[in-house]
Amino acid sequence: MASSKIIVYQIFTRLYGNKNQTCKPNGTIEENGCGKMNDFTPTVLKRISQLGVSHIWYTGVIRHATMTDYSAFGIPRQHPAVVKGRAGSPYAITDYYDIDPDLAVDVEQRMTEFEQLVERTHKAGMKVIIDFVPNHVARQYKSICKPRGVKDLGAGDDPQQGFSPQNNFYYCPGQRFTPYFDLYHGETEPYTEEPAKATGNDCFHNAPGQNDWYETVKLNYGVDYYAGRIGHFDPVPDTWLKMTEILLFWAAKGIDGFRCDMAEMVPAEFWAYATARVKAKYPELVFIGEVYNPGEYRHYLASGFDYLYDKVGMYDTMFQVIRGQQSTQAITGAWQQTDDIREHMLYFLENHDELRIGSDFFAAEGRKAVPALVVNALMQTNPFMLYAGQEYGEHGMDKEGFSGHDGRTTIFDYWTVGTLNRALRKALTEEEQQLAAVYQTVLNIARKDKAVTEGLSYDLMYVNQQYHRQYMFLRKSKTSQLLVIANFDDVPATVSLRIPAHAFEFLALREKTYTATDLMKQETTALALKADQPVTVTVDARSALIYKLK
Repeated sequence: MASSKIIVYQIFTRLYGNKNQTCKPNGTIEENGCGKMNDFTPTVLKRISQLGVSHIWYTGVIRHATMTDYSAFGIPRQHPAVVKGRAGSPYAITDYYDIDPDLAVDVEQRMTEFEQLVERTHKAGMKVIIDFVPNHVARQYKSICKPRGVKDLGAGDDPQQGFSPQNNFYYCPGQRFTPYFDLYHGETEPYTEEPAKATGNDCFHNAPGQNDWYETVKLNYGVDYYAGRIGHFDPVPDTWLKMTEILLFWAAKGIDGFRCDMAEMVPAEFWAYATARVKAKYPELVFIGEVYNPGEYRHYLASGFDYLYDKVGMYDTMFQVIRGQQSTQAITGAWQQTDDIREHMLYFLENHDELRIGSDFFAAEGRKAVPALVVNALMQTNPFMLYAGQEYGEHGMDKEGFSGHDGRTTIFDYWTVGTLNRALRKALTEEEQQLAAVYQTVLNIARKDKAVTEGLSYDLMYVNQQYHRQYMFLRKSKTSQLLVIANFDDVPATVSLRIPAHAFEFLALREKTYTATDLMKQETTALALKADQPVTVTVDARSALIYKLK
């Protein structure tokens, strides 16, 4: 049984500690500034820990393509034609063995600064997750930090073969890279690539379009896409060996887990091979997979993943429930789809890919997701993830540059996130402080209350089918019992809640009058809980009652 629940706090490392408030669209690092690993001081980390966080996912720490010139430090300059945004995408890796220089106070000591960040995070009582981007690399990938004896990706390839099981990339023999855009991009010399390599989003021709991941090239794990996705896994493909070595390199740095980008674009056979070898040396290390196809969930869990994104089921359902486009009854269907693997599903309401809750394109106010936060964080024993700034209701409505007016926080530009900046300056609005206090209360209940960390769960919606804007459930362990009623409506709701006889039996819950303390407000009331007899409570708008029953 888990002694505490995993709460992942995703931090876009480049943005988090940035105190510069210039925020010039398409601004350079000199103009807009950049957060550093050293911004995560013991004080900052303590504050994150107090929020209820168990794991920090430092997003974008491995060196990736950028328009910022670090050639003075021996770092190869990237051609701007194949970089998205001035800062560049953290998912266009240029060296799997290096730390992004933007994040270092002393560029030449960037790996040491990362190792110190890991140490500080551990001292603050939290674990470290970093990205592993296995499916694609930057078009100008070149490792300058690989350990002695390691061959670079593509170094032994035969580019005259579109596919070979021992090539690291896919090629378009005899064809030059001719994308939709200008290959000069203000430079005197154009970007050239011949033969063209296949593009990261499974685009196997030489002319990627605007919506393709044109700044990346696809890695070859032994799957022949040209012949209809036939796998060639024996002998073990060279890419498997190289990527497993990269995982072991970072595991040796003392990190605690990998969030694996677009994991389902890489064959499950590779994951079974790699996770077995990494976990043989580092058995506590966790793998979180970005997998969007529910039909593949169990396949990837069987291949060594500990947790998978629950995007298509739970996130999409919650998105619609929060916006009033679907009944709360749909939440039951969402968790039932993965009930056999419930402990492995990672719930979230925000991440770097999704809309900010506070954006005009989602709910316009961060507090409107409080009932969803309560349900997702407390309903099961599985992990919950939040995105830095979510706890303050970040709007994400800036037009930062390459990242347009899209309701998301940029991953391509140098920028400052308004709420995070105000938090650093102790200048949060009263509303932002109140929302953060709610997150801290809920996440600490999730982390510490045994009813949540190891208890049974009982969904009460099937006997309360008249409710479409409220959601209710029970949690019970040997030492703790909770009754949770969440109200997704914009007005207070009076709920006459029925608890069936089966719930008392299933949970070994006694029929009696309980002293019920609402953990949100620390208010106590008497609740008479009897089988099939309604108990009436009132829940504030866009809020929840979390009753601790004694």
